[in-house]
Amino acid sequence: MLSDVLGLTPEEADTYRTLVSVASATPAELAELVGLNPLLVVRILGRLEGQGLAARSVGDTTRFVASPPAAALRALLIQRQNELNLAELELDSLDEIYRAATLGRGAAEVVDVIHGTETIRERVGHIQLGARKEVMNFVKAPFFSSGNLTDGAVIARGVRYRVLLERAMLDGGSLSFDEIAQAQSAGEEVRVADAVPLKLFIVDRELAIVPLLGSAHAAKAGALLVHESSLLDALIALFESEWEKATQFVTSAGALPKAPAIDDLGVQILSLLLTGFTEQAIATQLRTSLRTVQRRIRHLMDTAKVQNRLQLGFHAARLGWLEAEQDGNTSV
Repeated sequence: MLSDVLGLTPEEADTYRTLVSVASATPAELAELVGLNPLLVVRILGRLEGQGLAARSVGDTTRFVASPPAAALRALLIQRQNELNLAELELDSLDEIYRAATLGRGAAEVVDVIHGTETIRERVGHIQLGARKEVMNFVKAPFFSSGNLTDGAVIARGVRYRVLLERAMLDGGSLSFDEIAQAQSAGEEVRVADAVPLKLFIVDRELAIVPLLGSAHAAKAGALLVHESSLLDALIALFESEWEKATQFVTSAGALPKAPAIDDLGVQILSLLLTGFTEQAIATQLRTSLRTVQRRIRHLMDTAKVQNRLQLGFHAARLGWLEAEQDGNTSV
């Protein structure tokens, strides 16, 4: 934590933490306690002394004492906060300059072309990490980025993350039920559609990346980076339209206030059933037996008082059984 927040190296943080725990110590004694080379500890103590975190003992200048953490670390924290504030002001200034420049873009400048698979991955990762409000993603095979489903650090900052999966991603084994469940537990919203029209990655409704993929090898052709424009507005509208039509992918009964008294497995079976999976495919995805799936579906039909799967799907949709409480309301 000290190394992350205050800019200390791990060795400096360990040395200071150890020095705090003793009354005083020589460099040799401290080196033995920390498990570092004595010459390295001498250099570390010099840096800590320069930062006001350590001082020589008044009674014996060969020994070092730690400066009081509350005072010493608070000063460093204030300095770091001031640096971050200045960086944020600079970022806002650059953002304003960028926005002013984009207003003057001509038709040819609305779209940039990104060449190469690795460049696409890097650009997607870069704009994803810079997301402030929302990430919107159409996902279909083949993957063009290792971070297609989710990025925990982005979600942890309060960024809403919505992913619309093409069902073939599950049918073909590109994604597993467990992977989607893990993404959801991290705070992501997931829906499934029979098909999505294209690969699409939108960040903060300001930038979109559209990979030019028609086959497993077409990633080499590159991708389009779309800036704020009527074209970007159309891509956002396309995402919202497809999102509204897609089926929610739910893995936990606790998130469903309108569902009947069914457990997590029942909810998972119902979710996959409404997505269009066969009973055998559901059993495979959930690593359970076909008999268990059939028995659970029969129980769901009895609960809904219907005679077949089609009626069950209609009944569940009409009553909002799979409408997750947080979906569309929580910034995740």
